[in-house]
Amino acid sequence: MLLRVPNVLNAEELNHLRQLMLQADWADGKVTAGTQSAQVKRNIQLPETTADAEAARLIVLKALNRNALFFSAALPKKIYPPLFNQYRDGMDFGAHIDNAVRTHAISGMHVRTDISCTLFIADPESYEGGELVVEDTYGHQIVKLPAGDMVLYPGTSLHHVRPVTKGARLASFFWVQSMIREDAQRTLLFDMDAAIVTLRQQIGDTAAVIRLTGNYHNLIRMWADT
Repeated sequence: MLLRVPNVLNAEELNHLRQLMLQADWADGKVTAGTQSAQVKRNIQLPETTADAEAARLIVLKALNRNALFFSAALPKKIYPPLFNQYRDGMDFGAHIDNAVRTHAISGMHVRTDISCTLFIADPESYEGGELVVEDTYGHQIVKLPAGDMVLYPGTSLHHVRPVTKGARLASFFWVQSMIREDAQRTLLFDMDAAIVTLRQQIGDTAAVIRLTGNYHNLIRMWADT
Protein backbone atom coordinates (compact mmCIF):
# COMPACT_ATOMS: atom_id res chain seq x y z
CA MET A 1 0.00 0.00 0.00
CA LEU A 2 1.25 3.46 -0.95
CA LEU A 3 -0.54 6.12 1.08
CA ARG A 4 -0.38 9.89 1.32
CA VAL A 5 -0.82 11.22 4.86
CA PRO A 6 -1.64 14.95 4.63
CA ASN A 7 -0.86 17.69 7.13
CA VAL A 8 1.42 15.71 9.42
CA LEU A 9 3.30 18.91 10.25
CA ASN A 10 1.66 22.27 10.87
CA ALA A 11 3.07 25.64 9.76
CA GLU A 12 4.80 26.31 13.09
CA GLU A 13 6.52 22.92 13.04
CA LEU A 14 7.62 23.36 9.44
CA ASN A 15 9.13 26.77 10.21
CA HIS A 16 10.95 25.38 13.24
CA LEU A 17 12.38 22.48 11.22
CA ARG A 18 13.54 24.79 8.44
CA GLN A 19 15.29 27.05 10.94
CA LEU A 20 17.07 24.07 12.47
CA MET A 21 18.18 22.94 9.03
CA LEU A 22 19.43 26.38 8.03
CA GLN A 23 21.81 26.49 11.00
CA ALA A 24 22.84 22.81 10.89
CA ASP A 25 26.09 21.25 9.70
CA TRP A 26 25.37 18.64 7.05
CA ALA A 27 27.25 15.42 6.27
CA ASP A 28 27.50 13.03 3.32
CA GLY A 29 24.30 10.99 3.09
CA LYS A 30 26.27 7.80 2.46
CA VAL A 31 26.83 7.53 6.24
CA THR A 32 23.51 5.65 6.64
CA ALA A 33 23.51 3.84 3.28
CA GLY A 34 23.98 0.12 2.79
CA THR A 35 26.77 -1.26 0.60
CA GLN A 36 24.70 -1.29 -2.59
CA SER A 37 22.72 1.91 -2.07
CA ALA A 38 25.88 3.86 -1.16
CA GLN A 39 26.94 3.50 -4.78
CA VAL A 40 23.90 5.43 -6.03
CA LYS A 41 23.24 7.83 -3.13
CA ARG A 42 24.17 11.47 -3.70
CA ASN A 43 22.72 13.73 -1.02
CA ILE A 44 23.52 15.23 2.37
CA GLN A 45 21.91 14.63 5.75
CA LEU A 46 21.97 15.73 9.36
CA PRO A 47 24.31 13.61 11.51
CA GLU A 48 22.20 11.65 14.00
CA THR A 49 24.12 12.74 17.09
CA THR A 50 23.80 16.52 16.75
CA ALA A 51 21.54 18.69 18.91
CA ASP A 52 19.81 20.04 15.78
CA ALA A 53 18.98 16.51 14.62
CA GLU A 54 17.61 15.58 18.05
CA ALA A 55 15.42 18.69 18.19
CA ALA A 56 14.12 17.97 14.69
CA ARG A 57 13.39 14.32 15.58
CA LEU A 58 11.28 15.36 18.56
CA ILE A 59 9.17 17.63 16.36
CA VAL A 60 8.46 14.82 13.88
CA LEU A 61 7.76 12.18 16.54
CA LYS A 62 5.34 14.52 18.34
CA ALA A 63 3.50 15.09 15.06
CA LEU A 64 3.32 11.35 14.33
CA ASN A 65 1.94 10.63 17.80
CA ARG A 66 -1.15 12.76 17.17
CA ASN A 67 -1.84 11.47 13.62
CA ALA A 68 -4.62 8.90 13.59
CA LEU A 69 -4.26 8.13 9.86
CA PHE A 70 -0.59 7.21 10.33
CA PHE A 71 -1.41 4.85 13.18
CA SER A 72 -4.29 3.24 11.29
CA ALA A 73 -2.12 2.59 8.23
CA ALA A 74 1.18 1.67 9.90
CA LEU A 75 0.06 0.00 13.15
CA PRO A 76 3.56 0.79 14.45
CA LYS A 77 5.49 -1.41 16.83
CA LYS A 78 8.80 0.48 16.46
CA ILE A 79 9.72 3.69 14.66
CA TYR A 80 13.31 4.25 13.60
CA PRO A 81 14.23 7.71 14.91
CA PRO A 82 13.59 10.13 12.02
CA LEU A 83 16.52 11.21 9.85
CA PHE A 84 16.75 14.34 7.69
CA ASN A 85 18.20 14.79 4.23
CA GLN A 86 18.73 17.46 1.61
CA TYR A 87 19.12 17.25 -2.16
CA ARG A 88 20.63 20.18 -4.04
CA ASP A 89 21.63 20.76 -7.68
CA GLY A 90 22.54 17.47 -9.33
CA MET A 91 21.94 15.34 -6.22
CA ASP A 92 19.84 12.20 -6.53
CA PHE A 93 19.42 8.67 -5.19
CA GLY A 94 19.46 5.85 -7.71
CA ALA A 95 17.23 2.79 -7.70
CA HIS A 96 17.49 0.74 -4.52
CA ILE A 97 15.56 -1.23 -1.91
CA ASP A 98 16.00 -0.23 1.73
CA ASN A 99 17.89 -2.56 4.06
CA ALA A 100 15.58 -5.14 5.66
CA VAL A 101 16.74 -4.22 9.18
CA ARG A 102 18.12 -0.92 10.41
CA THR A 103 20.13 -0.66 13.62
CA HIS A 104 20.03 2.69 15.37
CA ALA A 105 23.61 3.81 15.92
CA ILE A 106 22.93 5.46 19.28
CA SER A 107 20.52 3.09 21.03
CA GLY A 108 21.36 -0.16 19.26
CA MET A 109 17.63 -0.70 18.57
CA HIS A 110 16.88 -3.01 15.63
CA VAL A 111 13.96 -2.04 13.39
CA ARG A 112 12.59 -4.28 10.63
CA THR A 113 11.76 -1.91 7.77
CA ASP A 114 8.20 -2.97 6.95
CA ILE A 115 7.22 0.56 5.91
CA SER A 116 9.35 3.35 4.43
CA CYS A 117 8.28 6.93 5.16
CA THR A 118 9.17 10.24 3.54
CA LEU A 119 7.91 13.45 5.16
CA PHE A 120 8.30 16.51 2.92
CA ILE A 121 9.60 19.70 4.55
CA ALA A 122 10.37 21.98 1.59
CA ASP A 123 7.56 23.51 -0.45
CA PRO A 124 7.43 21.74 -3.84
CA GLU A 125 7.51 25.13 -5.60
CA SER A 126 10.90 25.88 -4.01
CA TYR A 127 12.79 23.20 -5.93
CA GLU A 128 12.71 21.43 -9.28
CA GLY A 129 13.07 17.69 -9.71
CA GLY A 130 13.55 15.55 -6.61
CA GLU A 131 10.47 13.38 -7.15
CA LEU A 132 10.33 10.13 -5.22
CA VAL A 133 9.54 7.32 -7.66
CA VAL A 134 8.21 4.08 -6.17
CA GLU A 135 7.74 0.95 -8.28
CA ASP A 136 4.72 -1.16 -7.38
CA THR A 137 2.31 -3.56 -9.05
CA TYR A 138 0.56 -0.62 -10.75
CA GLY A 139 3.76 0.79 -12.27
CA HIS A 140 5.85 3.81 -11.29
CA GLN A 141 4.24 6.04 -8.65
CA ILE A 142 5.69 9.57 -8.74
CA VAL A 143 5.51 11.41 -5.43
CA LYS A 144 6.21 15.10 -4.76
CA LEU A 145 3.99 16.35 -1.95
CA PRO A 146 3.25 19.67 -0.26
CA ALA A 147 5.36 20.57 2.75
CA GLY A 148 4.03 18.79 5.83
CA ASP A 149 2.62 15.82 3.92
CA MET A 150 4.05 12.31 4.16
CA VAL A 151 4.04 9.19 1.99
CA LEU A 152 4.13 5.63 3.32
CA TYR A 153 5.08 2.69 1.11
CA PRO A 154 6.26 -0.90 1.59
CA GLY A 155 9.92 -1.25 2.52
CA THR A 156 10.17 -3.99 -0.10
CA SER A 157 9.63 -1.46 -2.91
CA LEU A 158 12.27 -0.54 -5.46
CA HIS A 159 12.45 3.25 -5.45
CA HIS A 160 14.62 6.23 -6.36
CA VAL A 161 14.79 10.01 -6.06
CA ARG A 162 15.14 11.97 -9.29
CA PRO A 163 17.90 14.59 -9.57
CA VAL A 164 17.18 18.03 -8.14
CA THR A 165 17.88 20.64 -10.81
CA LYS A 166 17.10 23.80 -8.85
CA GLY A 167 16.65 24.73 -5.19
CA ALA A 168 16.80 22.31 -2.27
CA ARG A 169 14.60 19.34 -1.40
CA LEU A 170 14.32 18.94 2.39
CA ALA A 171 12.70 15.89 3.93
CA SER A 172 12.59 13.59 6.90
CA PHE A 173 12.80 9.87 6.29
CA PHE A 174 12.43 6.88 8.58
CA TRP A 175 11.10 3.35 8.80
CA VAL A 176 8.38 1.59 10.75
CA GLN A 177 8.32 -1.95 12.06
CA SER A 178 4.62 -2.71 12.09
CA MET A 179 2.76 -5.01 14.45
CA ILE A 180 1.43 -6.49 11.19
CA ARG A 181 4.36 -7.71 9.10
CA GLU A 182 2.54 -8.39 5.81
CA ASP A 183 1.58 -5.43 3.61
CA ALA A 184 -1.57 -7.17 2.30
CA GLN A 185 -2.82 -7.71 5.85
CA ARG A 186 -2.08 -4.10 6.83
CA THR A 187 -3.96 -2.90 3.76
CA LEU A 188 -6.99 -5.03 4.62
CA LEU A 189 -7.01 -3.75 8.20
CA PHE A 190 -6.59 -0.14 7.08
CA ASP A 191 -9.53 -0.41 4.66
CA MET A 192 -11.66 -2.10 7.32
CA ASP A 193 -10.81 0.57 9.90
CA ALA A 194 -11.73 3.33 7.43
CA ALA A 195 -15.04 1.61 6.66
CA ILE A 196 -15.85 1.27 10.38
CA VAL A 197 -15.16 4.96 10.97
CA THR A 198 -17.44 5.92 8.07
CA LEU A 199 -20.23 3.61 9.21
CA ARG A 200 -20.08 4.92 12.78
CA GLN A 201 -20.40 8.47 11.46
CA GLN A 202 -23.32 7.56 9.19
CA ILE A 203 -25.38 5.12 11.27
CA GLY A 204 -23.77 4.99 14.72
CA ASP A 205 -22.79 1.95 16.76
CA THR A 206 -25.37 -0.49 15.47
CA ALA A 207 -25.11 -4.19 16.26
CA ALA A 208 -23.60 -4.83 12.81
CA VAL A 209 -20.99 -2.09 13.24
CA ILE A 210 -20.05 -3.44 16.67
CA ARG A 211 -19.65 -6.93 15.20
CA LEU A 212 -17.51 -5.59 12.35
CA THR A 213 -15.36 -3.71 14.88
CA GLY A 214 -14.92 -6.93 16.80
CA ASN A 215 -13.81 -8.70 13.63
CA TYR A 216 -11.23 -5.95 13.03
CA HIS A 217 -9.73 -6.43 16.48
CA ASN A 218 -9.84 -10.20 16.18
CA LEU A 219 -7.83 -10.02 12.95
CA ILE A 220 -5.26 -7.84 14.70
CA ARG A 221 -5.19 -10.35 17.56
CA MET A 222 -4.61 -13.14 15.03
CA TRP A 223 -1.86 -11.41 13.05
CA ALA A 224 -0.15 -9.00 15.42
CA ASP A 225 3.45 -9.39 16.55
CA THR A 226 3.76 -7.33 19.69
